[in-house]
Amino acid sequence: MRAVLFDLDGTLLDIDTSEFVGRYFAALRGTMSEVAGEAADSAMTALVDATAAMSEPHPGRTNKDVFAERFLASTGIDLDESWPAFERFYRDEFPLLRAGARARDGAAEAVKTARGLGLQLAVATNPIFPRVAIDHRIAWTEIPGLNDVLVTSYEVMHATKPQAAYYREVAEMLGVLPEECLMVGDDAGLDMSAADAGMRTLFVGEGPAEADWRGEMGDLTSLLPRLTGI
Repeated sequence: MRAVLFDLDGTLLDIDTSEFVGRYFAALRGTMSEVAGEAADSAMTALVDATAAMSEPHPGRTNKDVFAERFLASTGIDLDESWPAFERFYRDEFPLLRAGARARDGAAEAVKTARGLGLQLAVATNPIFPRVAIDHRIAWTEIPGLNDVLVTSYEVMHATKPQAAYYREVAEMLGVLPEECLMVGDDAGLDMSAADAGMRTLFVGEGPAEADWRGEMGDLTSLLPRLTGI
């Protein structure tokens, strides 16, 4: 074991993802009105469609490029040209969406244990958001040093969860083999699919899931030393 991949929402960050996404889209609607005018509703629909396009295989192209191309084709809006408006949204409005989000119990200790063992770390969140949105959510955990590890955002990744290509790319970026990685996540479909790339898995969510281990974040303080032989 040489690396640990941590999912963000629901794993490192204690947050109701469905409720958060609803508030996020409601807040983003105002900025979309600024960018698209009276066509804001259709532009929001196009945003959802462009987000879905990132989940389709597109080897050699970043998720951002795929999103921007589909969004431009649907709306005529160039993402780079309109980015200043979205940049203001992420700077001024996105931080207000925190609504009590905090580190999941045991998450800080799990990260500290992994660091102490000298393991490579990644915040392996589904890379359908820009880095600025992910950095805010990482900050909400208040776990030290997470911005210094590999963070999978839509600017740098060429696949999304649950594709095995996403997990292989993360391993390559960390300089390790997939078989040398442990993926920790709360989503049975998106996170435990890391096994398809050869990674071992720890499920920290609810409900049925196929995983090598299942438990709580705090269990990593005893599991990781066993896996590394230290």
